[in-house]
Amino acid sequence: MNDHPITAPGSAGVVSTHSVFGAPCWVSLTSRDLEATQDFYGAVLGWRWRQAQLGERFRIALADDVPVAGIAAVATMWQVAVAWTPYFAVPSADDAAARVRERGGTTAVGPISLPPGRAALLADPDGASFGVWEGRLIGNWESWRRAAPAFVRLRTRDAFASAIFYGQILDWASDVPGSCEVHYEGDEVVLRSNGDVVARIVSGALEAAPDPRVRPHWQVHFAVSDVAACARTAEQHGGSVLDLTADEAVLRDPDGAQFTVTWGSRR
Repeated sequence: MNDHPITAPGSAGVVSTHSVFGAPCWVSLTSRDLEATQDFYGAVLGWRWRQAQLGERFRIALADDVPVAGIAAVATMWQVAVAWTPYFAVPSADDAAARVRERGGTTAVGPISLPPGRAALLADPDGASFGVWEGRLIGNWESWRRAAPAFVRLRTRDAFASAIFYGQILDWASDVPGSCEVHYEGDEVVLRSNGDVVARIVSGALEAAPDPRVRPHWQVHFAVSDVAACARTAEQHGGSVLDLTADEAVLRDPDGAQFTVTWGSRR
């Protein structure tokens, strides 16, 4: 769970989860060692850093001065896994957490107040972790969404069953203005916000698989210009390459968090 680079109170153009909801609105990494995490991702993805509002354990990652992601060195303190997590915009974090529990999911952390909003770290019935955020979104959120510096894909046991679960939690395909559209394209479920693809859900994960790449999980993708160079740099800085193609590499950082680098946005 991470602080968000929020525009100042009272500033014009602020977008909140009361007007845009159900869509991925941020990605964050829980880690153990903030300095080591910054060194690794700075080398692999070229990120720079700025301090977040929540204190010394939190940082905002910047790519070409655009906020991309959050880092929180709280894995040990909060007793949560080292992992990348997508956060979805919701009008009420408490209502979303209650819906998750009612439908067979679990709550790991929260909902808790993280000014200027509330957040919760949750898991769906198949064990895939995700977060919800209630409050103001990152500054110039529309540009962040369209630029797609980060993209999320759920690998799950049954894509269509998962789409129903998340739809009930996040009000996908509802009549409420601002809700996300759900489209079925072959074996994939595609989520769109204002016409833009913001997430995909695919089947084939195995719940009890020993390999974390095969178990149900939300995979965070970062757009890069050179996949092979990112993979080489990750290995040089203590990470590992789990899978590599011309267009995509699944990487693991030295702390154990898995992520994907993808050529372009490829949404």
